[in-house]
Amino acid sequence: MGKKIRVIIFILTIIAFTSPLFPVCADDGADLAQDLTNPLADLMTIPIQMNFDKDIGAEDEGERLRINIQPVIPFHINENWNLISRTIVPLIFQDDVFLSQGSQSGLGDISLSLFLSPKQATKNGLLWGIGPIFLLPSATDSLLGGEKWGAGPTAVVLTMRGPWTMGVLANHVWSFAGDDDRSDISSTFVQPFVSYTWPNAWTLSLQSETDHNWRTEKWSVPVNLALSKLVYFGRLPVSLQAGMGYWLDSPETGPEGWRFRLQMNFVLPNLFSSK
Repeated sequence: MGKKIRVIIFILTIIAFTSPLFPVCADDGADLAQDLTNPLADLMTIPIQMNFDKDIGAEDEGERLRINIQPVIPFHINENWNLISRTIVPLIFQDDVFLSQGSQSGLGDISLSLFLSPKQATKNGLLWGIGPIFLLPSATDSLLGGEKWGAGPTAVVLTMRGPWTMGVLANHVWSFAGDDDRSDISSTFVQPFVSYTWPNAWTLSLQSETDHNWRTEKWSVPVNLALSKLVYFGRLPVSLQAGMGYWLDSPETGPEGWRFRLQMNFVLPNLFSSK
């Protein structure tokens, strides 16, 4: 593993697990912990997620650390509807992913999803949201992004039954502008998820982040298992998560084997929405 990547992982691990923690009220903590498993919850949050993958590239010697900063902001439209903004800002550090190209680090391509969602569940207990997704060619290095503008539809549907949360999020992105020398984008993303939250605010989650590239006809299928705990930094609720996953399938030059994840999810006062 590259020295820079080792240092970053060490720093993030120390921040996540040695910050001063305060106990959580069992009832309120469990409710909030489960709300955080709902991508349509009326909560303003900033998840910071670190993913480490290895065995990347033509010679399986590449490594990538991807830190996703993912602010979620619900906007109150009226008494019946919310508009939920979910942005993913990736910071990428990679070594030996491309032959003879060494290492790259910087900003990747940003994605923005907007979900129009009713505040109340259906009679069957389903929560849903639908809207557009946009891809911005914001990468600071040509090897960290696709250099294409993209857009498409996105949707999520889920149900919360007791301590269980189950659902699926999906989107499809087509490129419509950008560098003509780069490959066009036509990609489907599907994220099924299930989680269980205990009264002590611990949550176990299982999900996949499956991607299908329609241009190359290649699949990327990781399965991720994670354990999280809701704690307080002073009065600030924070969900700390650690997990690992395995690549069931990936392109020939994609990551293989085990992957690792750390996440801190900060819950902020919601200034844009009301229940």
